[in-house]
Order: sequence, then structure tokens, then C-alpha cells
Amino acid sequence: MKGKNLKLNGFKLVMALLFVGMLSCKDAPKEQAKDTESVAATASSEEPFFKLSLAQWSMHRMIRNEGVDPYSFAEKAKEWGFSGLEYVSGLYYDELKKSNFSQEAMDAFVAKNNELSEKYGLKNLLIMIDGQGNLATPDAAERKAAVENHYKWVDAAAAMGCHAIRVNLAGSNDPEEWVASSVDGLTQLATYAKDKNINVLVENHGGLSSNGALLAEVMTKVGMENCGTLPDFGNFCIERTASGCADMYDPYKGMKELMPHALAVSAKSNVFDEEGNERNLDYRRILKIVKDAGYTGYIGVEYEGGELSEEEGILATRDLLIKAGSELN
Repeated sequence: MKGKNLKLNGFKLVMALLFVGMLSCKDAPKEQAKDTESVAATASSEEPFFKLSLAQWSMHRMIRNEGVDPYSFAEKAKEWGFSGLEYVSGLYYDELKKSNFSQEAMDAFVAKNNELSEKYGLKNLLIMIDGQGNLATPDAAERKAAVENHYKWVDAAAAMGCHAIRVNLAGSNDPEEWVASSVDGLTQLATYAKDKNINVLVENHGGLSSNGALLAEVMTKVGMENCGTLPDFGNFCIERTASGCADMYDPYKGMKELMPHALAVSAKSNVFDEEGNERNLDYRRILKIVKDAGYTGYIGVEYEGGELSEEEGILATRDLLIKAGSELN
């Protein structure tokens, strides 16, 4: 009798385990569905194909009008979610001009920014140089002086671990003269910068530099690996008047022409619609041009508008880049 009961109980136990197993298998597809949904959600929130940096020019009104310390750049960039820093030389000129850009003053500039970028865990990428002379002037002596004025910034960029300086090509409005002068000025400067492992980048920044085809021609003629472009989404106005832009180069054509030479990229923004899109520029179209060129480096946020505060504009531009860039994955 005891044997029979043991067999019966064993049979019941086996059947119970089988039933539980059937229930578990029945529930498994639901769990798989949950996992699939989780993977899909993760995929839809993938990071864009580029990294984010902040152009210090986005803070120029804070610094010049509101008394914000330019050396707060790294702290604020970290707070706003950026990983790279693009310095603007002119925002430090009040300090540096007092000593006529002495070696001591330049060393202090470098040391302080290195300390702060390290403190906040951000990468120094480049320094945007303004007001140091016309690199595209047809006057050879003036052009040489402008080239040499940039040497201290090449040295500073190297000491800060940057990969580049950004320069302007002003000095002539005659296309043939401008191309020849630009090629000579850039070749001189890039030759000096090459030994320092620094790239010399030209931004489309008004005048003939905003003509994408002409600037691309200059790059081809210079033909140096450490001389390239910094295409800016919105800086394609060749001639500006008091009433606005009198000669606007097609920004999408310009971006296509400049991206083959790009060693950095700048995302200009001014005004946004209610959905967070830049009103004047199709960011998705531009980012596709950037991605199709094989670029995967940093894109610098450069808010220049007046409708939003600088902080609001910086964050709006950052969010638009992340959203539009992620959609291209």
C-alpha cells in the first residue's frame, strides 16, 4: 500500500512539474516581446554619428555684456552636456592685449585653460583666431606679418593639446587675387604648424571665404594634410549690408563642396520654430551631407541668435543636433 501511494504521489509530482513547465513556456513569448521592445527602444535612442563640442562664441554676450568670466567656459560646457571645447581667442584679448600678447601672458592663458579642461574632464579641440591680420591680403609683407601673428596661437593650441586653430581668409575681394594670396598665406602658416602637429582650418566666414567652390579650390591648391576647412552650417553670406545679406551662397551646395576638406564642423543656429527646428536651415539635410562625407568627429554648437538667451539657444541647438543626427543612424 505504501508503495502504491509513493508511486501515485510521484506521478502527481511529475504531472505538476510538467504543467508548471507548460505555463512557463506559454509565458516565454511575452517575455521575449518585452525584451524585443527594450532593444528597439535602445536602438531608437542611439547616439548620433558625431561627438558634441561647444564653440565659445555661443557665450560671447554672457562674457562681453554680462561679465561672465571666459575661464568659466569648461565648467559651463560640462554642465550643458558637451565633451569638447572650441575656444575663441578674442574673448581673452582684454587680458592678453595688456601685455601685448607676451609669452608670460600666453603661458598663463594656456595653463589656466589646461587646468580647467582637465578638472571638468573635457577635451580641448581648437582655438578660433580673429583679429591677427589678413592672411589673404595681396600685400606680401602684410600677409607675412599676419602669418607670423598666428604663430603664438599655433604654439598655444599645441600646448593645450588641441588639434587645430581656425583662421579667417580676408584681404581681397577679387577672386583670382584672393585665391593666390590665400594659398600663399595658408601654405606659410601650415608649414609652421605642421611641426607642432596642428591643423590650420579655414571657416567660411564672410567675403570670398563663404564661396564654397573658391574655398575648396584654395584647399586643393594648398594640398597640405594639415590644412583644411571648418564648414559652418550658416556662414554662407558673401556680402552683407545694413539691411541683410546681399549675396547668399547656397549653404547645402557649400557644405558639399567644403566637407571633403573638413577637419572640424560648426553647427550655426539663430532661430527655432515651436518643434525645435532651426527656421533657416534644414539640419537633417546638412547632417546627411556631413555623414555622407564620412565625417565622424566633433560638431561644435554655435548659437548666434537673439530670440532665446544664449544658454537656451545652446541647449536648443544641442538637442536638435542629437535628434536629427540620431535619425540618420
